[in-house]
Amino acid sequence: MIKFGASGCGDEFYAQGHSGIYEVPQWIKNYGLDAYEYSFGHGYQMTIETAKKAGELFKQFDIAVSLHAPFYINFANPDPIMYEKTKGYIKTGIRFLRAFGADHLIFHPASCGKLSREEALSLTQRRFDEFFNALEQEGSLNGLWMCPETMGKTMQIGSYKEVVQLCKCNKHLVPTFDFGHINALEQGSLKTAEDFKKVFDYCIENLGFERTNNCHIHFSKIQYGAKGEIKHLNFDDNIYGPNFEPLADVLIEYNLTPRVICESMNMMPHDALKMKKTYFEKKENI
Repeated sequence: MIKFGASGCGDEFYAQGHSGIYEVPQWIKNYGLDAYEYSFGHGYQMTIETAKKAGELFKQFDIAVSLHAPFYINFANPDPIMYEKTKGYIKTGIRFLRAFGADHLIFHPASCGKLSREEALSLTQRRFDEFFNALEQEGSLNGLWMCPETMGKTMQIGSYKEVVQLCKCNKHLVPTFDFGHINALEQGSLKTAEDFKKVFDYCIENLGFERTNNCHIHFSKIQYGAKGEIKHLNFDDNIYGPNFEPLADVLIEYNLTPRVICESMNMMPHDALKMKKTYFEKKENI
C-alpha cells in the first residue's frame, strides 16, 4: 500500500510544544500520515539504544521509517581515505536501519569535484558494483533497500537516468526519485503526467516493475537557477513547481505504491497530508 510521510516534523511540531524523537511517532500518526524519514544528514548523532526505542514506537503506531544518510557521502571522491569514510557512513546507516526497524537508506551518490562528469560517473559505478555486492555477499543487505537519490545541481552525479543505471549494480539498490531535484536540474521539465511517466518508464525498462514499485520518492517544490537547485519551497509556491497532481495521476495509472516523502521547507507534514488527500481523492473518482 502506498504510504505518505514527512522528512521531519517542521515548525508545527515544535510550535505545539513537542520535542525529541520519542514524541514523533504518535504525532505523525495523529496527523494522518503513515511514513517518516529521519535524517542523519549532518552525522549520526544518536545512540543505537535511542534508535531501538524510537523504532519500537514507530512500529507501535504503524509508521514506516526511512533514514537519510549523511549528506557528505561521495562515491566519486578519488581520495581512498575519503572513500573508506563513505563506505563507513553506509555501513553505519545499515546498523541504524536495523535498530529502527527501517528498510530504506537514502543517500546522495556523488559529486564531480575536479573530475569530469564521465570520470566521476565511471568511478561511482565501479565502486557501487564493488561495495554493494560485497555487502550483499556478507548478508548485510537482507530485507533492505539502498536508495541513491536523484540530485538537483549540475555538479552532482544524480540525473534520474544516472541513478537508475547505478541501481543496476545490485538488486538491493532502488532509486530515490526526488522530483523537485529532477525538475530543478532539468529547468522546470516536470509539468504534465507524460513528464513524470518518462521517469517511471525508464526505471521499469531498466530495473523492472518490482524494484520501481519499491522506489523511494521525495517531493517538494524547489527554486532553481542556471546551475540547478537553490532552495526548497512549500506548496504555496506557484512559480517553480513541480505540482503533485500529475504525479498522483501517474502513480494511480501505473498502480505504483512507493513511499512518498514530503520535503517542503518547514511544512513537511502539512504538505504531505495534502499529497495524501489529493492521491486518494483522485483514486476514489476513477
